[in-house]
Amino acid sequence: QSRLTESFQLVTTQLQEVQKGLGEMRALADNVGGLQRVLTNVKTRGTWGEVQLEAILQDLLAPDQFERNVETIPGTNQRVEFAVRMPGGGGQEVVWLPIDSKFPQEDWMRLQDAVEAGDLAAKTEAEKGLKRAVLVAAAEIKDKYVAAPHTIDYAIMFLPTEGLYGEVLRLPGLDDDLRQHHRVVPAGPTTLAAILSSIRLGFRALAIEQRSAEIWDILAAVKDEFGKFEDVIGALEKQLATAQRTVSRMGTRSRQMKRKMQNVQDLPEGTSADDLLELPAASEDE
Repeated sequence: QSRLTESFQLVTTQLQEVQKGLGEMRALADNVGGLQRVLTNVKTRGTWGEVQLEAILQDLLAPDQFERNVETIPGTNQRVEFAVRMPGGGGQEVVWLPIDSKFPQEDWMRLQDAVEAGDLAAKTEAEKGLKRAVLVAAAEIKDKYVAAPHTIDYAIMFLPTEGLYGEVLRLPGLDDDLRQHHRVVPAGPTTLAAILSSIRLGFRALAIEQRSAEIWDILAAVKDEFGKFEDVIGALEKQLATAQRTVSRMGTRSRQMKRKMQNVQDLPEGTSADDLLELPAASEDE
């Protein structure tokens, strides 16, 4: 009876552990289902892409180098998610670089499922669907957000996952079609970070160039002032030459007077020149 009681207690404990594990698995399944619902909802999925895009922009650019919800083409009321401020030319102060996030998740997931199942026909059909969805998104970006001289002649389509970006690059001819015909550059998180890093280096070079122009202006002003300084130095040199000639003439007359005074008799003993000329007594400093 004791052995049976111990055995039943052990079985009861193990069943409780199994029930606890099943509860944890059920919670995990609920979380996976919640994540699936998040990625299935188009609006939420787009918000997730925007948040990731904004985080990358904030990490690599200064706050005044990009803006959110920008009307890149005036008067169209079409606003891109983000746009980078680029230096303009020909009187144009700002030229925008539009960046819009796209996530064709359904077509991408169908492609992944077909690859895992080894279904070649389904894989081919899914690739066509993904390519079609990416081209539609690129055409929308070009029509709504790209128009010179308000923007540069291309935009960036941000793909939130490296897997999706890799599939887009792997599809034959898709990358060239996006760049040549739609003026859209696809970019995953890593590629976008590299593009923004190069843009940041360009901003630094531009800042150095602007500071160099300011220094050049300062040197030009110093050059003008130095010319005036040379005129002042010339005038001072003339004044010093005149003073030197005056001192030289005074020395000549002094020597002449000294020679004439040599024949004058000496003062009697006990008589000083100060007393004779009624001069005040000289101090030690004098």
